[in-house]
Amino acid sequence: MKTNFRQRVAFAFSMGFITTGIISLTLIMINVGYTGQFWKSWLTSWAMAYVVVIPAILWIGPKIQLMVQKLIK
Repeated sequence: MKTNFRQRVAFAFSMGFITTGIISLTLIMINVGYTGQFWKSWLTSWAMAYVVVIPAILWIGPKIQLMVQKLIK
């Protein structure tokens, strides 16, 4: 099943939003705890992670998908 570019971009934005939110929330809670600066730290971390992960998903994702397809065959 081939996906077109728009589907890949929509997937990257959706998956990136959810995963970076969960991971940054978890790590901020573990490392900082729920302090007065929690929300600011979390939103800052989330935004930085989101900006990094979208290009990574779009660029690395197809390469990993091909690698997995070759390994499973």
